[in-house]
Amino acid sequence: MYLRVDHHGKVFGVEPRNHDINRMRLCPKGINAYQQVNYPDRLTAPLMRRNRDEEFREVSWEEALDHTVAEIRRIQTEYGNDAFGLLGGASLFSEKTYLVGKFARVALKTKHVDYNGRLCMVSAAGANKLAFGIDRAGNPFSDILLTDCLLIAGSNVGECFPVMTQYVWGARDRGATLIVVDPRETAIARTADVHVALKPGTDSAFFNAVLNVVVAEGLTDEAHLAAHTTGWDEVKRTVADYPPSRAARICGVPEEQIVRVARMFAGADRAMAWHARGIEHHSQGVENCLTVINLCVATGNIGKPGAGYGTITGQGNGQGGCEHGQKSDLLPGGRSITNPEHRRQICEIWGIDETELPAAGTSMMEMVWQMQRQEIRGLIGICNNPFVSLPNYATVKDGYDTLQFHAQFDFFLSETAANAHVVFPVTVWAEDEGVMANAEARVVKHNKAQEPPPASAPTPGSCASSPAASAPATSSTSPTPAPSSRSSASPPPGP
Repeated sequence: MYLRVDHHGKVFGVEPRNHDINRMRLCPKGINAYQQVNYPDRLTAPLMRRNRDEEFREVSWEEALDHTVAEIRRIQTEYGNDAFGLLGGASLFSEKTYLVGKFARVALKTKHVDYNGRLCMVSAAGANKLAFGIDRAGNPFSDILLTDCLLIAGSNVGECFPVMTQYVWGARDRGATLIVVDPRETAIARTADVHVALKPGTDSAFFNAVLNVVVAEGLTDEAHLAAHTTGWDEVKRTVADYPPSRAARICGVPEEQIVRVARMFAGADRAMAWHARGIEHHSQGVENCLTVINLCVATGNIGKPGAGYGTITGQGNGQGGCEHGQKSDLLPGGRSITNPEHRRQICEIWGIDETELPAAGTSMMEMVWQMQRQEIRGLIGICNNPFVSLPNYATVKDGYDTLQFHAQFDFFLSETAANAHVVFPVTVWAEDEGVMANAEARVVKHNKAQEPPPASAPTPGSCASSPAASAPATSSTSPTPAPSSRSSASPPPGP
């Protein structure tokens, strides 16, 4: 996107940009996100209170920082380094996600660091790592226009990723068939050739049954399987237990529909499968994603134009936010914190002894349970709002209430920030610069468009999105424009 900036250097509007992804289109978030920047409810000074029975009072940055440092030292001295945790966000610029992970492990020396992408695409990331050894998109969005069969599972594209709709229609215009797997009859489901309205939570059974039919009817790509895969015999044994008749009873869909989906997908010259939170937000989310990957790999629909697999990300930096070290078990560059060689590499870069690097931590939700058990007694939250986004509000509230100290970084007083002891105001996405990685893993540069409010500096962190409206995953801001009411004429630097 291009941001419109007035003569006083303030953002006041937005224009779509002819970027390779959104192609002059903006989703509702993209159209409205600029209104965050100068909204009157912005936090412009640190807020602090000694206990939650008090009202917040504005304090200086020095007082807020000194109090936070003192509480970190007190808690870690009394209870150990792992008694303090850090939670980041998938809407931070990639440079800041790197700093979140490094700050937790090197400065705080705690293993407890995770981020709100745990609620987004971590299940897909786990499946990608298991299947491919790396968590990265396998195809650009432009490949959707080349496919002959498009399968979308667990994604309400029309409302949750509307800029993708043009690619779906583009594929349909050239004759591609559309399969939608979703319990709800969403707008995209109503336009599909096949809408599989399965029971919630039965995705693995459905996709295993589809692969069962593919195997039974000889529709697998045996040459591809022999040359590029391992574990195929084990997968075949698993899907043998899911004939269409059994899966139809489990999923609540017609047996004939399972057979039809198998023939449509495996019979296409080029087929693609995309999924989102609908199949990922489950206790067996990784397994759900693996069943989709298995279908693509078994039919040879992977690694070529118009044929592949991808995850539809949810936050502005859903991809980049995962791979630079703020996830509980990952180090920068998608390295595993349990891999001795990866640990050695990062310790060498950071200039620390390998014994100083903590082990893997726990997930965001598990951290809440650890707060309840007083295993984690202090927390810093950056660019997240767990009171709204985590399941089971009563449990989340109880966990956060049990904390002896909680500092939250945000540019509005969110529900989570309102429960904290210290709230630090931060810059918004238009007041800073950095990079993000979008749904197809393309690095997108965001450029600074205006100066932050004077009272909000210094800024230890910068949120790219708020609980109310996040920055779209497929947009970038223009370079800092001249003081003018016209939008920037030159495009941002290329990725």
